[in-house]
Amino acid sequence: MLKSIPCTLMRGGTSKGPYFHAADLPADPDERDRVLLAVMGSPHARQIDGIGGGDTLTSKVVIVNTSSRPGIDIEYLFAQVSVETSTVDTTPNCGNMLSGVGPFALENGLVPAVDPVTTLRILNLNTAKVVEAVIQTPGGKVRYEGNARIDGVPGSGAPIVLNFLDAAGAKTGRLFPTGQRSDLIDGIEVSCLDFSTPLVFVAAAALGKTGYESKRELDADDGLKSRLESIRLQVALMAGLGDVRDKVLPKIALVAPPQHDGVVASRYFTPWNCHSAYAVTGALCLAAAASMPGTVVHRLARFNPGDPTLVTIEQPAGKLDIRMQAAATSTAADPVFVSAGLVRTARRLFRGVVHVPLLDHGRAA
Repeated sequence: MLKSIPCTLMRGGTSKGPYFHAADLPADPDERDRVLLAVMGSPHARQIDGIGGGDTLTSKVVIVNTSSRPGIDIEYLFAQVSVETSTVDTTPNCGNMLSGVGPFALENGLVPAVDPVTTLRILNLNTAKVVEAVIQTPGGKVRYEGNARIDGVPGSGAPIVLNFLDAAGAKTGRLFPTGQRSDLIDGIEVSCLDFSTPLVFVAAAALGKTGYESKRELDADDGLKSRLESIRLQVALMAGLGDVRDKVLPKIALVAPPQHDGVVASRYFTPWNCHSAYAVTGALCLAAAASMPGTVVHRLARFNPGDPTLVTIEQPAGKLDIRMQAAATSTAADPVFVSAGLVRTARRLFRGVVHVPLLDHGRAA
């Protein structure tokens, strides 16, 4: 027998996956995760018996609900579904998939839309942080068509502005989880920041790389990946995150001076392979690190004096712009960021029901 669950498949930024209303999924986390594994077709390298795309960027799930919290319109939980193991990880957040949360909520009547734009305050349950989303809704209807372009996605779409509010210490409670702006690990200087997500930064040159390599080149370098994983595991212990051998946080990234007119170049790992673009949460953390004196990233960054709040990241898919806003009481040596914003696009791909097998006396597998 099969259970049919309402579902909307959406592209959010450079990622893709199903969006669900929380009321349509089991409330019990273990039962919910079994359903999500069945929906995506995991574990299987091709996810052939589900709607997953056989890649970490297309094996993501978003669960959306209304909120009774003051000042919050929508709550959402992000789930990274493993492709090849029976694992559902709700530890990280995904800023790309977040870009579809507002449109999903509006189109499914969870919150009302207004003309010409709708601004929603969205609580991410993974990090307990709030994001402001500004969505184009002319005539009270979500618009997906537009002229905004983001690298890594063909064509263009309506701009969706995401402003991450008070993003420092999202998972660890501290902007610098190790207590230092830089640390020495295996003889290599690194910086660990937690801004929207915890991330470890390493100068590419310190590991014999340029920082401009392709994803394919980096994925083929087992020696490099082994060194990065050793650094990641050690920093995680120092940051109070424990043994993270089977966890995706913290992520790790190589950084280098920009090749073109950007502020910094980087290659982001997920964490065991190079990302084909750059995760939004990772980009926010990189932008914060670039803006903080004393970090590995800051020493390599090349800011435009005429626009010092704009951090343009050169990454495998092209460029990604992050706008950092510091509090008026901040100093250049110790900025306190009140928001970090960027533009994404999203598109609804289909709306319908997804069928999952029922096992164990009626419970979804």
